[in-house]
Amino acid sequence: MTDDVTADIDEHTITDAVVASFAATPDSRLREVLGALVRGLHTAIREVEPTLAEWEHAIDFLTRTGQQCDDVRQEFVLLSDVLGISSLVENINHRKVGGATEATVLGPFHMTVSPPRRNGDSIDEVGGDQPCVVTGRVLSVSGEPVPGASVDVWQADEHGFYDVQQPDVQPAGNGRGLFTTDEEGRFWFRTTVPAHYPIPTDGPVGELLAATDRPPFRPAHVHFIADAPGFVPVTTHVFVDGSPYLDADAVFAVKRSLIRDFASVDDAEQAARFGTVNPFRLAVIDLVVEPTATPSP
Repeated sequence: MTDDVTADIDEHTITDAVVASFAATPDSRLREVLGALVRGLHTAIREVEPTLAEWEHAIDFLTRTGQQCDDVRQEFVLLSDVLGISSLVENINHRKVGGATEATVLGPFHMTVSPPRRNGDSIDEVGGDQPCVVTGRVLSVSGEPVPGASVDVWQADEHGFYDVQQPDVQPAGNGRGLFTTDEEGRFWFRTTVPAHYPIPTDGPVGELLAATDRPPFRPAHVHFIADAPGFVPVTTHVFVDGSPYLDADAVFAVKRSLIRDFASVDDAEQAARFGTVNPFRLAVIDLVVEPTATPSP
């Protein structure tokens, strides 16, 4: 007789055998991750007991998900989003520090570099019907302004499409901008009020949503990444108050603290100051970042 766990493989011994096969992995973190992944997947397989046809269908689904990815579309990120995995990973890695802005998913459309812009510039290069000004500050958790911080912004247009989805309609960089905060930590830009929209449904992820009778919509929002030396970058959204699907976001990213009023403003003096037409919509957001941890002596 032998004690080798691989000597007699069956449905009861297979998990331990696979985990044991990683025992010599030099990278201890990789060994830990692979072991946990195998145990979790095997537990799920034992629970549902898929038929061979169902397993082949699952492999086909994953194959087609990979085939749907290209330079401007990431179907695997979209799959991670709709399964709540992206949100879970973000929440684990950015556990909220008191006063800091809550983090959200990156989303599948941060696929191109935002063009550098000056404060006050417009990111709307196609002339939307709902002019809007977004203004805010980057602050530390102690309330101090953070000058020189970069604020990366991207959003859908008023019809719910990103530039990369409509290369023949929107110029590259429309709805995107990379801003730098001034000496008081301020940033501001002109845009159009984004619309709620469906995530892409013409691929495997769309098939999954249809099969589970889930709506594919996201509420209207603007994406932000705030980053500055000495601080932990924060990736987040600002959601338009009153937008449809705030309570049914397809990618599980909505948080109450991130919903903002895009208020209607009818003030010619304010419009002139911001360089926009009157009336317009105004949204105000402070992005609060936490300092990087100081290594223990």
